[in-house]
Amino acid sequence: MKALHMVAFVLVVVGALNWGLVGLNPSWNVVGMVLGGTPALLQVVYVLVGLSGLYLAATHMNECKVCTSKKK
Repeated sequence: MKALHMVAFVLVVVGALNWGLVGLNPSWNVVGMVLGGTPALLQVVYVLVGLSGLYLAATHMNECKVCTSKKK
């Protein structure tokens, strides 16, 4: 499950950075630039980013060392 967590984390970070850049300038769609603007491929990547966000939201408390550490 650690590998799945890491892949999901990377996809969420990529998605967050992409949305941040699109927010600054709509022509700065890094995912679109890297994948060449192929609509079907872009849709797959965006769906994977969304699923990764849902996965991390559902499993965050179990995986996060900061959230699971006990306060003294």
